[in-house]
Amino acid sequence: MELLGFMTAEDLMPIVVFIAIVAATFMLMTAISKRNSQAEERLERIGRPKSLAELELNEKESQNRFKTIKERLSKFGQTVDPQSDLEKNALRVKLANAGFRSENAAAIYQGLRIASLLVFLVPATLFFVTAMGFTKSAGYWIVAFGAIGFYLPQIVLSLLRSSRQMEIFLTLPDALDLLVVCVESGLGLDAAMRKVTDEMKNHAKVMTEELSLANLQLQMGRPRREVLHDLGVRTGVDDVRSLAAILIQADRFGSSIAQALRVQSDSMRTKRRQIAEEKAAKTAVKLIFPLVLLIFPAVFVVLVGPAAIQIYRQLLSKTPGG
Repeated sequence: MELLGFMTAEDLMPIVVFIAIVAATFMLMTAISKRNSQAEERLERIGRPKSLAELELNEKESQNRFKTIKERLSKFGQTVDPQSDLEKNALRVKLANAGFRSENAAAIYQGLRIASLLVFLVPATLFFVTAMGFTKSAGYWIVAFGAIGFYLPQIVLSLLRSSRQMEIFLTLPDALDLLVVCVESGLGLDAAMRKVTDEMKNHAKVMTEELSLANLQLQMGRPRREVLHDLGVRTGVDDVRSLAAILIQADRFGSSIAQALRVQSDSMRTKRRQIAEEKAAKTAVKLIFPLVLLIFPAVFVVLVGPAAIQIYRQLLSKTPGG
């Protein structure tokens, strides 16, 4: 059965199914978000009555909500924001590992994902429907571009997170060695962290930023255990987590912080030497493929080519009539 003269019901089915799934998902996410937000507001209102100043401040913020692009993306992303505490915490930890520690970072990130989906999906739909019509191949291309637009912010976030963690991983040994020297010279842990921040702020910006935030939290009166734990979680680097765990243990049991830092420094130095030895051992295996595919054919042509030409000429000269 043909529709509109160039499209059959079978060709239209993938497009209809895709639109129905997107619409149902959007409606479901919107309903869940509204339900959870109402429950959270009710619990917050019961658990901690707001003062008049807070109510007036919230009223002003609600009036100016749509004035900036950042707030619009935050509002738009709430429809697909994870609703469970575990999912929210996991997303916030990933954003913190990438350097985004704002309270609205999760909602803005989800809003960017939806905006990226629309940026890829709408032009792809117009182009492929105009070029191919309502066919299966056009539907597959539209779905593919929509998936690219939806997962592109996630890929970018992973790249930013990996680069930031690598920078912390590379600058941590210098910071730890300087921290050991400061503590062994008589400074306390807080003063030693401030000294490390001042000395390394030019060539280790990410590491000093995290240490500065930890110092600020300590000055505001937060317990050292919580500050060190948050430092390990924010960075997402295993070495920083182990360092935070050792410092927490030393602070809890009253042992020497200088000795704990010295042990951690020696352990990290041994670990990095083992990583370097492992990479050196893998070098021979990694060189096999470029040698076999790129270098050996060129060497074979250079060495065997002249001899092959001479043999070919000798065979031609010995043939009758050659």
